[in-house]
Amino acid sequence: MEETNETLCLGIDLGTSRSSVSASNGERHVIDSYVGWPVDMVARKLVKKPVMVGREALDNRPMLDLRRPLERGIMKDGSEKDQEAVQEILRHLLSLAGIKQKGKNKAKVRAVVGVPAEAFRVSRQNLRNALEGIADSVMLVSEPFAVAYGLEALLHALVIDIGAGTADFCVMQGRYPIDEDQKTLSTAGDSIDEQLVKLVRERHPDAQFSIHMIREWKEKSSFVGERKDRLMVSVPIKGKETEVDITSEMRAACESILPPVCETMIALLTKVEPEFQSKVRNNVIIAGGSSLISGLPEALSKALDELGGGRATVVHDPVFAGSDGSLAIARDAPSSDWEKLSL
Repeated sequence: MEETNETLCLGIDLGTSRSSVSASNGERHVIDSYVGWPVDMVARKLVKKPVMVGREALDNRPMLDLRRPLERGIMKDGSEKDQEAVQEILRHLLSLAGIKQKGKNKAKVRAVVGVPAEAFRVSRQNLRNALEGIADSVMLVSEPFAVAYGLEALLHALVIDIGAGTADFCVMQGRYPIDEDQKTLSTAGDSIDEQLVKLVRERHPDAQFSIHMIREWKEKSSFVGERKDRLMVSVPIKGKETEVDITSEMRAACESILPPVCETMIALLTKVEPEFQSKVRNNVIIAGGSSLISGLPEALSKALDELGGGRATVVHDPVFAGSDGSLAIARDAPSSDWEKLSL
């Protein structure tokens, strides 16, 4: 990026598991939403850094005070360390995007940040506070609205953004969404992880595994419905590397989110004006990291049969759909409109 005094627009998707940034200078980056500080003198000698962010922090977690500060997609309350961790994530994203944060040639930054559709007011204020000194102008919008805006799915559409911490819903009716158009569930990727831990422990009580292994298995092999082959993973059992079958456990864990997601989807659809319900039913858009669960669009499409049929599809680029949409809002919104768009 050239060192100028221009105003740069940023779209940021702060996620429980991963966070992404899309910048008007063409940069796009995604990182794991982890931050860690060396726990003692030995760790500091090995790490040779005051703080680690993203995959580097995750890979070095035994020697770090590791934080995953975005619980259910919003900043945890009450912990200065978690607030500091969010700031480190934001600074790291800006650095990856090539944005100068100090010096006379520091660019002015307008940042649109996606938050869960029903984020609590205090959590939004915490996020605004974390952005102070990092961005000059800030706007917070609901994550599914950001996805819809980026896709130009602004009329007769239902966006379902399923991340790690939350599943967020937004019906687009050709205007800014209001509270009645949106809904947030805590049933999402993390709840799948919790179910998978429980089910695998029940079937393989001697198996040794971590939550990070569980997440890796899920991200590589999650599915709903039928699977042609067996899902085998390697774990230590009494110190010996052993292959275990977790096919049924993975299916049950992933399908545990279907009832609440389908119920909320149907409830929002039935609130749409009757003559437009068919159009919205046939334009259900799934985004977020958990949208990559194999068989998920087919399962949601099948759930729409009870309303007369419909179609659910996954966005082309789930990793950047939120940050790209936020960037589109930042580019389009006039200064007078920022307060109007803010949640």
